[in-house]
Amino acid sequence: MIQLIVGGKGSGKTKKMIDMINESAKTTPGNIVCIEKSMKLTYDINYKARLIDVDEYSISGYDMLYGFIAGILAGNYDIVEVYLDGVLKLGNHDLEGLGKLLGELEALVKENVKMVVTVSADMEMLPDSVRKYV
Repeated sequence: MIQLIVGGKGSGKTKKMIDMINESAKTTPGNIVCIEKSMKLTYDINYKARLIDVDEYSISGYDMLYGFIAGILAGNYDIVEVYLDGVLKLGNHDLEGLGKLLGELEALVKENVKMVVTVSADMEMLPDSVRKYV
């Protein structure tokens, strides 16, 4: 299942995601992973959630990001939630490419993993391939 948190810069998307992670950490029996560009959330999220900085692995572009997420999920079957912050930064703000990535991720996670992605864009700018996940 994929869920998007959409809004312009400074609209509170990351704060909402942090709240979701911290709430899930209290009740979720499986593992929680938070993927972001940089480690700015280190002190904001619960220690039970695994924080991963894609910059440490030189991830750039949606293809590399997909492979990275697939590898994380393949390496740990106990992951039940994945949070991805600032996806457009990783894909050079390519909204059409984001739609393709989300379709691939949906096929990967199916109903087994809840995936929450923040998208820094206005709803009107999103193509239908992205908007269907809002």
